[in-house]
Amino acid sequence: MEAHGARPGPVLTLLAGVHGCEYAPMTALRTFMRTLDTEHLSGTVRAVLIANPTAFRDRTPFVTPDDGKNLNRCFPGDPAGSHSERLADFLFSRFVRGSDALIDLHAGDLVEALSPFTLHDDSPVADRAREFAVAFGLPLAIRQQRVGAAVSGSTSSAAAQAGIPAIIAEAGGCGLVTADAVADHVSGLRRTLRHLRMLPEHGPDTAPAAGRIRHMSRFIWLRSPVQGWWQPSLTTGAEVDAGARLGSVLDPFGEELAQITAPERGVLVFLTSSPAVVHDGLLLALAGGEESVEDPT
Repeated sequence: MEAHGARPGPVLTLLAGVHGCEYAPMTALRTFMRTLDTEHLSGTVRAVLIANPTAFRDRTPFVTPDDGKNLNRCFPGDPAGSHSERLADFLFSRFVRGSDALIDLHAGDLVEALSPFTLHDDSPVADRAREFAVAFGLPLAIRQQRVGAAVSGSTSSAAAQAGIPAIIAEAGGCGLVTADAVADHVSGLRRTLRHLRMLPEHGPDTAPAAGRIRHMSRFIWLRSPVQGWWQPSLTTGAEVDAGARLGSVLDPFGEELAQITAPERGVLVFLTSSPAVVHDGLLLALAGGEESVEDPT
Protein backbone atom coordinates (compact mmCIF):
# COMPACT_ATOMS: atom_id res chain seq x y z
CA MET A 1 0.00 0.00 0.00
CA GLU A 2 1.18 3.52 -0.72
CA ALA A 3 -0.32 6.68 0.78
CA HIS A 4 0.44 10.11 -0.65
CA GLY A 5 -0.24 13.06 1.63
CA ALA A 6 -1.92 16.32 0.75
CA ARG A 7 1.37 18.14 1.47
CA PRO A 8 5.01 17.36 0.65
CA GLY A 9 7.15 15.67 3.28
CA PRO A 10 9.39 12.68 4.01
CA VAL A 11 9.16 9.26 2.42
CA LEU A 12 8.68 6.60 5.09
CA THR A 13 8.84 2.86 4.42
CA LEU A 14 7.02 0.46 6.74
CA LEU A 15 7.52 -3.30 6.65
CA ALA A 16 5.73 -6.21 8.33
CA GLY A 17 5.82 -9.94 7.75
CA VAL A 18 9.56 -10.24 7.10
CA HIS A 19 9.04 -13.33 9.25
CA GLY A 20 5.92 -15.07 8.02
CA CYS A 21 4.40 -16.09 11.37
CA GLU A 22 4.65 -12.74 13.18
CA TYR A 23 1.01 -11.85 12.76
CA ALA A 24 0.39 -8.97 15.19
CA PRO A 25 2.62 -6.55 13.21
CA MET A 26 0.91 -7.49 9.94
CA THR A 27 -2.48 -6.82 11.52
CA ALA A 28 -1.24 -3.53 12.97
CA LEU A 29 0.21 -2.26 9.69
CA ARG A 30 -2.97 -3.10 7.80
CA THR A 31 -5.02 -1.31 10.48
CA PHE A 32 -2.71 1.70 10.44
CA MET A 33 -2.80 2.11 6.67
CA ARG A 34 -6.56 1.63 6.38
CA THR A 35 -7.15 4.35 8.99
CA LEU A 36 -4.50 6.79 7.72
CA ASP A 37 -6.13 10.06 6.63
CA THR A 38 -4.12 11.37 3.67
CA GLU A 39 -5.76 14.80 4.02
CA HIS A 40 -3.73 15.21 7.21
CA LEU A 41 -0.59 13.45 5.93
CA SER A 42 2.57 15.21 4.77
CA GLY A 43 4.80 13.10 2.58
CA THR A 44 4.50 9.48 1.46
CA VAL A 45 4.11 6.22 3.36
CA ARG A 46 5.06 2.99 1.60
CA ALA A 47 3.86 -0.13 3.42
CA VAL A 48 4.65 -3.78 2.66
CA LEU A 49 2.07 -5.73 4.66
CA ILE A 50 3.45 -9.28 4.19
CA ALA A 51 7.06 -9.01 3.08
CA ASN A 52 7.68 -12.78 3.04
CA PRO A 53 4.60 -14.30 1.38
CA THR A 54 5.81 -17.91 1.07
CA ALA A 55 6.74 -18.06 4.76
CA PHE A 56 3.30 -16.64 5.59
CA ARG A 57 1.50 -19.06 3.25
CA ASP A 58 3.38 -22.14 4.49
CA ARG A 59 3.29 -21.01 8.13
CA THR A 60 7.07 -21.33 8.40
CA PRO A 61 8.67 -19.60 11.43
CA PHE A 62 12.01 -17.78 11.22
CA VAL A 63 13.05 -18.86 7.72
CA THR A 64 11.80 -18.73 4.15
CA PRO A 65 10.69 -22.22 3.05
CA ASP A 66 12.13 -21.75 -0.46
CA ASP A 67 15.76 -21.83 0.73
CA GLY A 68 15.73 -22.24 4.52
CA LYS A 69 17.30 -18.82 5.10
CA ASN A 70 16.27 -16.13 7.55
CA LEU A 71 15.20 -13.18 5.39
CA ASN A 72 16.22 -10.73 8.13
CA ARG A 73 19.83 -11.92 7.80
CA CYS A 74 19.95 -11.35 4.03
CA PHE A 75 19.71 -7.57 3.62
CA PRO A 76 20.54 -5.60 1.53
CA GLY A 77 20.25 -8.72 -0.60
CA ASP A 78 21.70 -10.15 -3.78
CA PRO A 79 19.82 -10.12 -7.10
CA ALA A 80 21.78 -13.20 -8.19
CA GLY A 81 21.46 -15.09 -4.90
CA SER A 82 19.01 -17.57 -3.40
CA HIS A 83 15.29 -16.88 -3.01
CA SER A 84 15.66 -14.99 0.31
CA GLU A 85 18.63 -12.99 -0.98
CA ARG A 86 16.70 -11.99 -4.12
CA LEU A 87 13.64 -11.10 -2.05
CA ALA A 88 15.79 -8.97 0.28
CA ASP A 89 17.28 -7.20 -2.74
CA PHE A 90 13.80 -6.52 -4.15
CA LEU A 91 12.46 -5.15 -0.85
CA PHE A 92 15.55 -3.03 -0.24
CA SER A 93 15.84 -1.70 -3.80
CA ARG A 94 12.13 -1.11 -4.39
CA PHE A 95 11.04 0.21 -1.00
CA VAL A 96 13.86 0.98 1.44
CA ARG A 97 16.37 2.71 -0.82
CA GLY A 98 15.25 6.28 -1.47
CA SER A 99 13.32 6.46 1.81
CA ASP A 100 14.01 9.04 4.47
CA ALA A 101 13.29 6.52 7.24
CA LEU A 102 12.40 2.86 7.80
CA ILE A 103 10.33 1.13 10.47
CA ASP A 104 10.27 -2.67 10.35
CA LEU A 105 7.56 -4.22 12.55
CA HIS A 106 8.23 -7.58 14.22
CA ALA A 107 7.02 -9.83 17.06
CA GLY A 108 8.06 -13.04 18.72
CA ASP A 109 7.66 -15.85 16.19
CA LEU A 110 5.53 -19.00 16.66
CA VAL A 111 7.73 -20.32 19.48
CA GLU A 112 8.94 -17.03 20.98
CA ALA A 113 7.56 -15.11 23.94
CA LEU A 114 8.63 -11.47 23.90
CA SER A 115 8.63 -8.27 25.94
CA PRO A 116 8.25 -5.16 23.72
CA PHE A 117 11.39 -3.33 22.58
CA THR A 118 12.94 -1.47 19.67
CA LEU A 119 16.29 -2.20 18.05
CA HIS A 120 18.53 0.18 16.12
CA ASP A 121 22.12 0.00 14.95
CA ASP A 122 25.24 1.91 15.85
CA SER A 123 25.93 4.02 12.75
CA PRO A 124 26.34 7.62 11.59
CA VAL A 125 22.53 7.94 11.70
CA ALA A 126 22.15 6.26 15.12
CA ASP A 127 21.05 9.49 16.85
CA ARG A 128 18.11 9.88 14.48
CA ALA A 129 17.21 6.22 14.85
CA ARG A 130 17.26 6.66 18.62
CA GLU A 131 14.79 9.53 18.22
CA PHE A 132 12.47 7.18 16.32
CA ALA A 133 12.81 4.58 19.08
CA VAL A 134 11.83 7.20 21.68
CA ALA A 135 8.90 8.37 19.56
CA PHE A 136 7.68 4.80 18.98
CA GLY A 137 7.54 4.49 22.76
CA LEU A 138 8.24 0.84 23.64
CA PRO A 139 9.82 0.36 27.10
CA LEU A 140 13.29 -0.75 25.95
CA ALA A 141 15.41 0.72 23.15
CA ILE A 142 18.42 -1.43 22.28
CA ARG A 143 21.34 0.02 20.31
CA GLN A 144 23.24 -2.80 18.64
CA GLN A 145 27.00 -2.36 18.38
CA ARG A 146 28.73 -2.80 15.03
CA VAL A 147 31.34 -5.23 16.40
CA GLY A 148 30.01 -8.58 17.65
CA ALA A 149 26.41 -7.82 16.71
CA ALA A 150 23.91 -10.54 17.61
CA VAL A 151 21.99 -9.85 14.39
CA SER A 152 23.59 -9.12 11.02
CA GLY A 153 22.03 -8.61 7.61
CA SER A 154 18.89 -7.08 9.09
CA THR A 155 16.66 -4.43 7.54
CA SER A 156 17.76 -1.83 10.06
CA SER A 157 21.50 -2.48 9.72
CA ALA A 158 21.36 -2.41 5.91
CA ALA A 159 19.33 0.81 6.00
CA ALA A 160 21.78 2.39 8.47
CA GLN A 161 24.69 1.49 6.20
CA ALA A 162 22.86 3.29 3.39
CA GLY A 163 22.42 6.38 5.58
CA ILE A 164 18.72 5.74 6.28
CA PRO A 165 17.72 5.90 9.98
CA ALA A 166 15.75 2.80 10.90
CA ILE A 167 14.31 0.87 13.79
CA ILE A 168 12.95 -2.63 14.25
CA ALA A 169 9.94 -2.52 16.58
CA GLU A 170 9.04 -5.74 18.41
CA ALA A 171 5.70 -6.34 20.17
CA GLY A 172 3.65 -9.53 20.47
CA GLY A 173 4.70 -13.15 20.43
CA CYS A 174 3.98 -16.85 20.01
CA GLY A 175 2.17 -16.34 16.72
CA LEU A 176 -0.77 -14.65 18.47
CA VAL A 177 -2.71 -11.57 17.43
CA THR A 178 -3.43 -9.79 20.71
CA ALA A 179 -5.09 -6.41 21.10
CA ASP A 180 -2.21 -5.07 23.23
CA ALA A 181 0.46 -5.97 20.68
CA VAL A 182 -1.51 -4.53 17.78
CA ALA A 183 -2.15 -1.35 19.75
CA ASP A 184 1.56 -1.04 20.63
CA HIS A 185 2.47 -1.08 16.95
CA VAL A 186 -0.35 1.17 15.71
CA SER A 187 0.22 3.76 18.45
CA GLY A 188 3.98 3.63 17.92
CA LEU A 189 3.58 4.30 14.20
CA ARG A 190 1.29 7.27 14.81
CA ARG A 191 3.67 8.76 17.36
CA THR A 192 6.66 8.32 15.04
CA LEU A 193 4.85 9.95 12.11
CA ARG A 194 4.08 12.91 14.36
CA HIS A 195 7.76 13.08 15.32
CA LEU A 196 8.59 13.19 11.59
CA ARG A 197 5.97 15.97 11.17
CA MET A 198 4.08 13.73 8.78
CA LEU A 199 0.94 13.87 10.93
CA PRO A 200 -0.45 16.80 12.94
CA GLU A 201 0.72 17.17 16.51
CA HIS A 202 -2.77 16.55 17.86
CA GLY A 203 -4.76 13.45 16.98
CA PRO A 204 -5.18 9.80 18.02
CA ASP A 205 -2.46 8.64 20.42
CA THR A 206 -1.23 12.20 20.94
CA ALA A 207 -0.03 11.29 24.43
CA PRO A 208 3.40 9.63 24.69
CA ALA A 209 3.68 6.03 25.74
CA ALA A 210 3.24 5.36 29.42
CA GLY A 211 6.40 5.07 31.47
CA ARG A 212 10.01 5.80 30.65
CA ILE A 213 12.22 4.30 27.97
CA ARG A 214 15.38 2.51 29.02
CA HIS A 215 18.26 2.68 26.55
CA MET A 216 20.45 -0.42 26.37
CA SER A 217 23.72 -0.83 24.48
CA ARG A 218 23.97 -4.61 24.11
CA PHE A 219 21.79 -7.32 22.58
CA ILE A 220 22.94 -10.69 23.96
CA TRP A 221 21.70 -14.00 22.55
CA LEU A 222 22.15 -17.25 24.47
CA ARG A 223 22.16 -20.64 22.75
CA SER A 224 21.91 -24.19 24.02
CA PRO A 225 25.16 -26.14 24.49
CA VAL A 226 23.25 -29.42 24.02
CA GLN A 227 20.14 -30.88 22.44
CA GLY A 228 17.27 -31.50 24.85
CA TRP A 229 14.23 -30.12 26.64
CA TRP A 230 14.43 -26.37 27.33
CA GLN A 231 12.90 -25.34 30.66
CA PRO A 232 13.15 -21.60 31.36
CA SER A 233 13.11 -20.40 34.96
CA LEU A 234 11.92 -16.84 34.24
CA THR A 235 9.50 -14.97 32.01
CA THR A 236 10.15 -12.14 29.57
CA GLY A 237 10.67 -8.74 31.11
CA ALA A 238 12.52 -10.19 34.11
CA GLU A 239 15.47 -8.22 35.50
CA VAL A 240 18.47 -10.50 36.04
CA ASP A 241 21.90 -10.13 37.62
CA ALA A 242 25.10 -11.63 36.26
CA GLY A 243 25.17 -15.33 37.12
CA ALA A 244 21.40 -15.60 37.65
CA ARG A 245 19.83 -18.92 36.67
CA LEU A 246 17.76 -18.46 33.51
CA GLY A 247 16.75 -22.06 32.94
CA SER A 248 18.09 -25.50 32.17
CA VAL A 249 18.20 -28.05 29.38
CA LEU A 250 17.05 -31.53 30.41
CA ASP A 251 17.23 -34.97 28.90
CA PRO A 252 13.94 -36.79 28.06
CA PHE A 253 13.83 -38.23 31.59
CA GLY A 254 14.19 -34.86 33.35
CA GLU A 255 17.87 -35.02 34.26
CA GLU A 256 19.66 -31.70 33.88
CA LEU A 257 22.16 -31.63 31.03
CA ALA A 258 23.06 -27.92 31.18
CA GLN A 259 22.27 -24.93 33.33
CA ILE A 260 21.83 -21.58 31.57
CA THR A 261 22.95 -18.48 33.47
CA ALA A 262 23.08 -14.77 32.70
CA PRO A 263 26.50 -13.58 31.47
CA GLU A 264 25.77 -10.08 32.77
CA ARG A 265 23.09 -7.90 34.28
CA GLY A 266 20.17 -7.24 31.94
CA VAL A 267 16.53 -7.62 30.97
CA LEU A 268 15.13 -10.81 29.44
CA VAL A 269 13.53 -9.57 26.21
CA PHE A 270 12.55 -12.80 24.47
CA LEU A 271 12.76 -16.53 25.04
CA THR A 272 11.99 -19.71 23.16
CA SER A 273 8.65 -20.95 24.44
CA SER A 274 8.90 -24.45 22.95
CA PRO A 275 10.68 -27.11 25.04
CA ALA A 276 12.34 -28.75 22.02
CA VAL A 277 15.83 -27.35 21.42
CA VAL A 278 18.73 -28.54 19.28
CA HIS A 279 22.43 -28.08 19.92
CA ASP A 280 23.25 -24.37 19.40
CA GLY A 281 19.52 -23.61 19.26
CA LEU A 282 18.47 -20.13 20.35
CA LEU A 283 17.13 -20.02 23.91
CA LEU A 284 16.69 -16.35 24.82
CA ALA A 285 18.03 -12.82 24.53
CA LEU A 286 19.01 -10.21 27.09
CA ALA A 287 19.24 -6.45 26.75
CA GLY A 288 22.30 -5.30 28.66
CA GLY A 289 24.56 -2.33 29.15
CA GLU A 290 21.98 0.18 30.33
CA GLU A 291 22.92 3.68 29.19
CA SER A 292 20.09 5.92 30.37
CA VAL A 293 16.41 6.24 31.17
CA GLU A 294 14.53 8.78 29.11
CA ASP A 295 11.11 10.32 29.52
CA PRO A 296 9.42 10.15 26.08
CA THR A 297 7.91 13.60 26.65
